[in-house]
Amino acid sequence: MKSYLIVLLAAGLFSCTSTPPQAPAEVQQMTAQTFREQNMNSKTVLVDVRTPEEFATGHLEGALNSDFRGGAFATEMQNWDKDKTYYLYCASGNRSGKAAELMKEAGFRNIVNVGAFQDLKEAGLPTETGNQ
Repeated sequence: MKSYLIVLLAAGLFSCTSTPPQAPAEVQQMTAQTFREQNMNSKTVLVDVRTPEEFATGHLEGALNSDFRGGAFATEMQNWDKDKTYYLYCASGNRSGKAAELMKEAGFRNIVNVGAFQDLKEAGLPTETGNQ
């Protein structure tokens, strides 16, 4: 009986040594000036969550357009690589903030809201017009 209790206790101890669950991701906020200093690479994605019409009037160079308001964002993000870092922006920072929270709920871990397009443009980031 004593050895049975020892085995049971040992089994309980080993089952408690599993890796703890990861803490939920936090959405980072970043100023336009700080974002300007970031090195974009193959593990980073710049996403403009404004409407296609807004995007066509001007956007950051290399940005992907995924319309949050029209619903495309919620569908498209399901196919994105969760190991990459995503930098999101919109007209004011509101939609990009909501999009970032949606990504967080979907399990993305590296999400940065860089705010308003106009602020990014004024910080000297390269822009382009038209649909890409």
